[in-house]
Amino acid sequence: MTKIYLVPGKRTPFVKAGTHFAKHDSISLSSPVIKVMTEHARPDFVAWGQVIPSPTISNLSRELSLEAGLDPSIPAFSTILACSTSMMGTIQAAGMVGRGGTHLGLVGGVEVMSRVPIALKSDTAQMIAGLAMTNPTEALAAIQSLKADNFDLPIKGWANRISGRSMGEHTEDTAQRFKIPRNQQDEVAFNSHKRSTDAQGAGFFDDLIVQVDDVKGDAIPRADSTLEKLATLKPVFDRSDAGSLTAGNSSPLTDGAAAIWVCDDKGMETLGRDDGCELLDWQIEAMDYTDEGILMAPARAIPKLLARHGLRLDDVALWEIHEAFAAQVLANIKMISDPDYRRDKAGVTDDLGAFPMDRLNPNGGSLAIGHPFGATGARIMSQACKELAEYPSGSLAVVSICADGGQGTVLLLKRP
Repeated sequence: MTKIYLVPGKRTPFVKAGTHFAKHDSISLSSPVIKVMTEHARPDFVAWGQVIPSPTISNLSRELSLEAGLDPSIPAFSTILACSTSMMGTIQAAGMVGRGGTHLGLVGGVEVMSRVPIALKSDTAQMIAGLAMTNPTEALAAIQSLKADNFDLPIKGWANRISGRSMGEHTEDTAQRFKIPRNQQDEVAFNSHKRSTDAQGAGFFDDLIVQVDDVKGDAIPRADSTLEKLATLKPVFDRSDAGSLTAGNSSPLTDGAAAIWVCDDKGMETLGRDDGCELLDWQIEAMDYTDEGILMAPARAIPKLLARHGLRLDDVALWEIHEAFAAQVLANIKMISDPDYRRDKAGVTDDLGAFPMDRLNPNGGSLAIGHPFGATGARIMSQACKELAEYPSGSLAVVSICADGGQGTVLLLKRP
C-alpha cells in the first residue's frame, strides 16, 4: 500500500480582516505562498480552495497557478468544504498521489474577508441580466438606482443558508445544551493567546510564514490577554443572561492563505525533505445540526476514527483541534469523552478513556492565530506536522476541523 505523507508548507501571516491585507484579493494573497513553495519543487497538481469565492473566478486554483508562474501543464482544481476546505483538499490529494503518475500535490486555501463579494438578490440579478441582453442602457440605469434592499448583505456574518443563523448563534445552542461554562471558554481563549505568543517569541512559526508586504508574523495573538480582561467582554450572539460567546472566545474574521505538501515516497524525494508525517487515515462526518448546534460533527468522527484503529484518547500524543469557538472545542471534547454520547451518536462502544487536555493545541489555535476559512486546514496541518516532528518515532496526532452545515473532517497522523 502506498504511504501518504504531509509535509509542512508555507502560509502568509494571519491578520484581522480590514487591516493589513485589505488591498489584496484571493490570488494576490495566495501567490507569495505558492511561489515560495515551488522554488525548489514542481508539484504534479495543485488543489486550492476559498469558502467565499469571487463570482468572476470559475477555478481559483488554476487562475492562481498561472498567476504565480507555474508550468501551465500542471493541472489545478478547486475545492470547498466550509472551514474544512483545505483539509478536504488534502484528503482528495491523498487519493491521487501514487496513482495516475502523480507523486506530489500542493494543497492550500485562502480567505480575504476584507474583500468578500456582495451578492444581488436573485430577482434583482435576473432583472439586470435580462436588461443587459436587450437594452444595456436600461440595465445601467437599473444598476444606478439600486437600493440596499436589492442586495444580500452579510448582516448575520455569513449565516447558514438553511437555518438563517450564524455559526455563533448555533454554537450558543451548543454551549447551553452541553453546559459549557463561560469561564472555561475564556480559559481556552487565554491559553490560545498565551501559547501562540510564546511560540512566536520562540521562533516556532518563522519557517512556516512567508512575509507579505511589510507583515512578517501573525498580527492577531495578544500577549496582553488575561482571564480578567476576557471576563469583562459582553456576549455577542446571545445577549441574554444565557449568552456566553464573546469576541474574546470566538475566532475573528481573518485574512490569510496557507498551503501544505501531500506526497508519497517519490514525492518526498522530490522535496528533498524528511520532516513529513504519515497520513494514516481520515474520517469525514456529517450530522443533523438542528439539535446540538452546527459544529459537533468531530464528536462523531473522532471516536469512529480511533475505534477503527483500536486507540484510546491518551494514545494520541498531540491534538490539534480547530478553535472556531472555545465553546465548540469544549463541547466536542466533553462529548468525545462521554460513553453514552459515543454509543448513541457515533455507534462506538469502545472505552476511549479521558481526554488529555495538556496535549491540546500546544502552540495556540484559531482563537488567537485567526481563522481565514479556506486556509485554516492547511495552517493547522502544517503546524501539527512540525509539532509532531519533535515527538518520538511512532507518535500519533489527531487534527480535527468542524465545518458549517454540520460537517467535519479529522486526520490521524504518525511520526515516521
